[in-house]
Amino acid sequence: MKPSFDHLNEPVARYARTDVPLLRHEATVQQALDLIRQQGVGERLIYFYVVDETDKLVGVLPTRRLLVSPLDKPLTDIMVPRVLAIPETATVMEACEMFVLYKFLAFPVVDAERRMRGVVEVGLLTDEMTAHPDEPEERQRLDDLFETIGFRVSEMRGASPWKVFRLRFPWLLTTIGSGIVGALLARLYEATLAHSLVLAFFLTLVLALGESVSVQSMTVTLQRLRASAPTLPWFLGALRRELGVAALLGLACGGLVALVVFVWQGSVLAAAAIGGSIVLSLGMACALGLGIPTVVHALKLDPKIAAGPITLAVVDVFTLLFYFNLGKLLLGPR
Repeated sequence: MKPSFDHLNEPVARYARTDVPLLRHEATVQQALDLIRQQGVGERLIYFYVVDETDKLVGVLPTRRLLVSPLDKPLTDIMVPRVLAIPETATVMEACEMFVLYKFLAFPVVDAERRMRGVVEVGLLTDEMTAHPDEPEERQRLDDLFETIGFRVSEMRGASPWKVFRLRFPWLLTTIGSGIVGALLARLYEATLAHSLVLAFFLTLVLALGESVSVQSMTVTLQRLRASAPTLPWFLGALRRELGVAALLGLACGGLVALVVFVWQGSVLAAAAIGGSIVLSLGMACALGLGIPTVVHALKLDPKIAAGPITLAVVDVFTLLFYFNLGKLLLGPR
């Protein structure tokens, strides 16, 4: 079944092929070829997928590699163990984004336990595109598809500055808002800053560290979201990993900056205030770099455009709150 552009929100599993032979991981090349001859391959098949005894996906085997390998070679020796798969809960739109992003010719469709449910091929994306490419209505439908999955074809073709402005400016309002909030916070903690100028010296550094770590975390999260649908267990597992990374980054960066502050100013309290705020802000930056793109993705917004400004804005506000409050506690006027 071929999807039309009106069906982009349908489950991709509806369009997955199930007439593909699944190769067992304990088999040899000879046994795999015998199975393929026995079961057939239906239409064109580019990759073969290797599963365990429960049909859980464990590897992918390009056709060429299968054909040129020795017959007694175990499949586990020639398969690629790391496989990008599309969750069966993903939509056709999300599957199309995977094809555009990774340039693969096919993807396996798996359930929550990574058991094989079928295969979708690049024709899912290309059949509708190439039907009538010269007709104005078809070109417009193609542009609409790319806009829906986050690729602005009109922008790539030299859209007017006004169109680009309308796409990007609304999300930059969050940056303006966070800047205004930051100015208000600086005004509220004016006495602390005046009493200890060292806080003003390192303010830019602390903000930059928080933003950099949040961008790193956000980039990794966006890659994960393209490969699998977010679930609560997935989110909690990713959060544990990010907090572990945040602890290491916070201790390393905070300790280094605290050492610089102590050598320069000779103040243990100043070093503790600035280094401690870095540890706290980097932990929050990692959590927000994971959480905000996940929420934006769940709301069906474009995380590539929306998540960045929102994440940086929220991280800046929390960083300033940690920085000013810890500075007031340790260095403020008594």
